[in-house]
Amino acid sequence: MSLLGLANRARKVISGEELVIKEIRNNRAKVVLLAGDASDNTRKKITDKCSYYKVPVYQVEDRGVLGRAIGKEARVTIAVLDAGFASKISKLLDESQWG
Repeated sequence: MSLLGLANRARKVISGEELVIKEIRNNRAKVVLLAGDASDNTRKKITDKCSYYKVPVYQVEDRGVLGRAIGKEARVTIAVLDAGFASKISKLLDESQWG
């Protein structure tokens, strides 16, 4: 999660449901993180978009974890826009208990 904070400081992260969906549609989102406590509607919307545009999506513990990772209030969904950060974050999440 500290890598996510670094990506945020590099301005390679976008958060918020509508902004994330916009980045997915524009093929700029490289990986999407979704809070485990997201509503069913939000979860379906994000996973359907990611599936259609072939963007990997990972579920993390909850919105508090996502928010703290980027130094902000609770966030339900985050998109990583940089391929390098996305690759490393994906690898780490695959190896962790959250992947």
